[in-house]
Amino acid sequence: MTMDSVETNTGDNQADMLMPGFRLMGPDGIHQVARGRVRLLILVLIRWFALVGQLLAILIVKFAMGFDLPLGLALSAVGASALLNVAVSVRHTKSKRLSNREAAVSLAYDIVQLAALLFLTGGLGNPFSILFLVPVTISATVLSLRSTLWLGLVALVCISILSGFHMPLPWRGVAPPLPQLYVTGIWAALVLGMGFISVYAWRIAEEARRMGNALAETQHVLAREQKMSALGGLAAAAAHELGTPLGTIALVAKEVASQLPEGSEMAEDMALISSQTARCREILGQLSRSPEAEGRGGEFSRVGLATLMEEAADSYRSIDVSISVDIKGTPWTEFVPRHPEVLHGLGNFIENAADFAHSHVTVEGIWEAGTLSLRVADDGPGYSAGILTRLGEPYVTSRTFDDDGGGGMGLGVFIAKTLLERTGANLNFSNQRGGGAEVVITWPKSALGGKERR
Repeated sequence: MTMDSVETNTGDNQADMLMPGFRLMGPDGIHQVARGRVRLLILVLIRWFALVGQLLAILIVKFAMGFDLPLGLALSAVGASALLNVAVSVRHTKSKRLSNREAAVSLAYDIVQLAALLFLTGGLGNPFSILFLVPVTISATVLSLRSTLWLGLVALVCISILSGFHMPLPWRGVAPPLPQLYVTGIWAALVLGMGFISVYAWRIAEEARRMGNALAETQHVLAREQKMSALGGLAAAAAHELGTPLGTIALVAKEVASQLPEGSEMAEDMALISSQTARCREILGQLSRSPEAEGRGGEFSRVGLATLMEEAADSYRSIDVSISVDIKGTPWTEFVPRHPEVLHGLGNFIENAADFAHSHVTVEGIWEAGTLSLRVADDGPGYSAGILTRLGEPYVTSRTFDDDGGGGMGLGVFIAKTLLERTGANLNFSNQRGGGAEVVITWPKSALGGKERR
């Protein structure tokens, strides 16, 4: 198994732990998987609760209150749903997840079964007609908008039929007739209430899903960054461990070479071994020297500010766009944390600035009395006015589209902002007066710590 496959599998497993039943595939993929994956057990349990309530209502109305109703037909409707629940439970495991279509069909059956019971017990005059809201609301929270609209249409048809066609309301003797205007009012209340509650529930659930998916993707990115940082620590440890055997090889090669005639082939081979051993020790020395020389180690390493900014910007330099790195003010600490969150977040903003810049991107480090600010600015078109206040929300396209059809930032800004805020940073997005966008990332002194200058 290759290192790439190990890293990919590890990232996927972590995503599964963060969000059971989900696979990270990007914004659209996550969104599609998140919807319509309803556990069969949940719908079965909801239906059992509904059936118990229906049965109790029928028995109380018939025997406790003495109202007349078609008991056999009503119990048949309840029994049919009970048999369906039993059959589904026997055929499928409790952990089975229904597709969007299967869950919608199951909820549609519940609507029709409720309509059948209400047809036998007075139609919309039955106060339990409000239960039409339940299946549609459940659909709005877990299923797609298309399925919710379809279920709403099924409920609308059933409500409309019941408003004009139904058996008499259970009563002692002859039930009093309900005015048509009153029945129409109940119909309107059910339809409007169903529409309002469904839309409200769908919007709230959709926002929660989007935020959850975006946070899972953020954790996935952070895990990858931490793995890369851990590889650096592993390389330093390997360099330290390999130093001793390489020193032994160099010593033995030198002793053997001293005993061989000069100019012989064996002497040349020993000289080659010695030179290559020295080269290996030099490379390993570079790997192990940096953490010790700079007083840092592992993923929470510390580097000079200029080194951090250059490292974040180096991958995004191109022929078309120049990136300048500059530091202003008087430093109050020698080193700043080289967190994976900082590198990824800063690199993301530099990459987006380079994508939209006409020719130049500026990356500035600004030391002030109690804060450190990193400013990323470009000479591009800037942020659109309508989206500027929403930057940092998941799946928001933040930049205007250019003539070549280039898109803006979406989930990337959310991830970068979330990661940087975890380190104690505050972010501000704005447009420059002369044109172009800028992002200012600010840390207070307490968030950075480090060795103070004397």
